[in-house]
Amino acid sequence: MSPIVDVMPDLQRERSLRNIGHISYALHAIVAVGAVLPAFQPTVLLLVAAFILDLVKRNDADGTWQESHFRWRIRSVLWAAGLYLVTAPLWLLFFVPGWIAWGLISIWFLYRVIRGWLALADGRPMPN
Repeated sequence: MSPIVDVMPDLQRERSLRNIGHISYALHAIVAVGAVLPAFQPTVLLLVAAFILDLVKRNDADGTWQESHFRWRIRSVLWAAGLYLVTAPLWLLFFVPGWIAWGLISIWFLYRVIRGWLALADGRPMPN
């Protein structure tokens, strides 16, 4: 078997994983922008869809540089969800602190999405 034929499945896998990454980052970005801009409120179902996509496809990326992107996106969602839950009582007690806390979490989440998406576009792995 020629070396070119052996490389083709790896190239297809690479392309498929990169496409999945772009789709996932796009869905994350829509939700993140919506979290920062109150007038733009997409459904959280987009985030859930991206999260499930990442969970289902992450094993396909085992041993590749893209594995770090799946881990990055999954951790970003889990951390943001945890932070939102922990700060949710602020909304009930004091409106302004809740708004500030959620605004900061949303900006942090948007930063993570942009940083990861730029690295994916450049073909770079994410740090652990």
